[in-house]
Amino acid sequence: MVGYFKGVTIYTFSLFYFVVGIKHFTDVNFFASIMPPYIPFHEFFIYLSGFFEILFGFLLLFKKTRKFAGIGLIYLLVFIFPANIHLYLSEVAQKALSITQNDALIRLPFQLPLMVIAYWHAEENSSRPFNIFCSFLYIPTILYFISLGIE
Repeated sequence: MVGYFKGVTIYTFSLFYFVVGIKHFTDVNFFASIMPPYIPFHEFFIYLSGFFEILFGFLLLFKKTRKFAGIGLIYLLVFIFPANIHLYLSEVAQKALSITQNDALIRLPFQLPLMVIAYWHAEENSSRPFNIFCSFLYIPTILYFISLGIE
C-alpha cells in the first residue's frame, strides 16, 4: 500500500513542480515581488529556477532519473529559500502576494517537508518507518500548497 501511495506522491509532486515551473515563465512579476534585493539578475534567476522546477518535475516521473531529480529538487529548495525569508521580512513582498507576515511565517517551515519528500522520492528502497513518515508528511504539505493555489 505504501509503495502505491509513494507513486501517487511522485506523480502529484511532479505535476506540482511542473505547474509552478511554468508559472515562473507566465507570471514573472509574482516571483519578482519576493526576490531579495541583494540577489542580482532577478529575471534570470526566476527563469532559471522555473526551468529546473520543470526539468526536475519531469525527471521525477522516471525511475531511472528520479534520484537525480530528487537530489536536484533539494538543492533547488535550498537555493530558493532566501525568497521565502525575504517574503517573511518584507511588507512590500507580502502586500504583492496579498498575504500577512504570519502567512509568510507558516510558509517557511514547509520547505523542510518538501526536501524530505524529495529525498524520499530519490530513494528507491526506503525503510518502512520512513515511508510511513513521508506518507503522513505529504498530506499536510500538499494540502497547504493547494490552499495557496499551487504557488
